[in-house]
Amino acid sequence: MSLFNRNPSKKPVPEYQYSKQVTSNNPYIDELVEHYKSRLLSETNLEQLTSLEEEARRLSIEKLINQFMSEEKVILPRHEKDLMISRLIDESVGFGPIEALLKNDSITEILVNGPNEVIVERNGQLLKTDISFRDEEHVRHIIDRVVAPLGRRIDESSPMVDARLPDGSRVNAVIPPISLNGTLISIRKFRKTPFEMSDLIQYKTLNEEMSYFLESIVKAKMNVLISGGTGSGKTTLLNALAKCIPVKERVITIEDSAELRLNRSSVVGMEARPANVEGKGEITIRQLVKNALRMRPDRIIVGEVRSAEAFDMLQAMNTGHEGSLTTVHANTPSDAISRVEGMVVMAGMDLPTHIIREYIVGALDFIVQADRLTDGTRKVLNISEVFVNEDNKIQVQDIFKFQRTGIGSKGEVLGVFTPTGVIPRCLERLKMYGVEIDQKLFETKEGIDFDMEHLYSL
Repeated sequence: MSLFNRNPSKKPVPEYQYSKQVTSNNPYIDELVEHYKSRLLSETNLEQLTSLEEEARRLSIEKLINQFMSEEKVILPRHEKDLMISRLIDESVGFGPIEALLKNDSITEILVNGPNEVIVERNGQLLKTDISFRDEEHVRHIIDRVVAPLGRRIDESSPMVDARLPDGSRVNAVIPPISLNGTLISIRKFRKTPFEMSDLIQYKTLNEEMSYFLESIVKAKMNVLISGGTGSGKTTLLNALAKCIPVKERVITIEDSAELRLNRSSVVGMEARPANVEGKGEITIRQLVKNALRMRPDRIIVGEVRSAEAFDMLQAMNTGHEGSLTTVHANTPSDAISRVEGMVVMAGMDLPTHIIREYIVGALDFIVQADRLTDGTRKVLNISEVFVNEDNKIQVQDIFKFQRTGIGSKGEVLGVFTPTGVIPRCLERLKMYGVEIDQKLFETKEGIDFDMEHLYSL
């Protein structure tokens, strides 16, 4: 998923019409779909069919259905036969009514709220579709199709599950009694070709000056924390920044659910593993971070720090593994520091607050704040430097920011990306890595008045 929006100026529509392509008003078709699905399950090797390429799979199933229909002397108009075969493929080796949504590249998120409500995210906006499932059992069947190949299960004893589709999409499912609204499914889709910094400039997530500065600090092996809320595009930005790492460097990626795709050599990835149904076999992010230190990394990238692993990540940043990247859930750069501070405490470190904060500021160089705005667009709101001032106080200072100026006639957020006028302290370090930056890059644009301070003391 890429989560960064496309065509943000387009006006969202309240309904998303799709079911006419995958459903029929003819109950006879519904009966035939169920009948032939049963025959496919009992008379064919579905696992073998699933392993085929999409076109070969369709031809194989179509051939089998033609054989079944010939045996039973069933005749259908061509369009209804095509519809029946499409539904059979979706139900038997696909993901039922939502299969077409999964194939639609303009959709970034699919939310199933019980059998009668399916919502999608397009261009950053949530839209209700006209798709539905037959009943609760039908929804559960789709979840089983997702988790069964992974050796996972979902039932009353284990009513929540996280999984990943073959295309990398992330799936979360919750069933009753935990869910009060029937079976819930959330699918976060990812772009087939990951975004690069040039793409983010094109979609106005940041501007060229901000992109150049971020690329420079990554090349200079400065430690960067990407902060933001759910759906703000943290992983997309992390992936784009990671592509700026020199190819000769060995990169270790660590994630809860593998989403990063760097498409380059010298990258190895590790993925956390939840406990099995007996409660055993869990491999945590913290264990993987500790193990990564033994794998001769030049850089360590953690998809997201949520708990005690933050301490190990900071320790890695403080002990020679410079240029590491990670993300955290937080609403502002200063909140991000506080969140990481709380995570270090969760690691069992019985240390005074000022010692923990000194440890954090010794590890982090920059915080990049991302957000999804009210119009659905994603923006980099702040690029902030972390340092200790002359009074030995930790400070977070904005170098660039998105300055909002109002709301447009179509509800779009108006604003401008601008430097704050502050010269970052890292320019000498950038020179050491062969990156020359003209200080004019940081001059405040004429006519821009900041509506809030850009220096935060902690």
